Amino acid sequence: MKLAKQKVLVSACLMGINCKYNGKSNFEPDIVAFLKDKEVILVCPEVMGGLSIPRLKSEIKNHQILNEKQEDVTSYFERGANQALAIALREQIDLAILKEKSPSCGLCYRYDGNFSQTLIQQPGIFTQKLLKHQIKVLTENDFKGAKTNEKKIN
Repeated sequence: MKLAKQKVLVSACLMGINCKYNGKSNFEPDIVAFLKDKEVILVCPEVMGGLSIPRLKSEIKNHQILNEKQEDVTSYFERGANQALAIALREQIDLAILKEKSPSCGLCYRYDGNFSQTLIQQPGIFTQKLLKHQIKVLTENDFKGAKTNEKKIN
């Protein structure tokens, strides 16, 4: 009997897709190496929600997501987070690997909403939804600085 591959949902920017707010990626070769024998599902909640590439930086402040021009973009983030969550649930993912500090995908940290580069300990909007469904979330920080150790992250 063949074992099913582990299903991993991944922030598309970490896989080299140019979907970051500035039109670039956050490519992480150690994550690519870790995923070589897994079923990979790429998402970018911000793009899925209708935001462009590139787009203005956005941060969460008082349960509202504002871009650098102080325009409310909460609905885009909510829509994308809900679409990405639906994929995660439908695919019954085993793990998510997301971009730390992102207003969508941050796990431990995100920016404070003042565009001052100040971090606070609070997850992004999509990550919050995954955690409510008890889906394990890692970030690129779990892979940096060392070769991936399967025992450490599985």
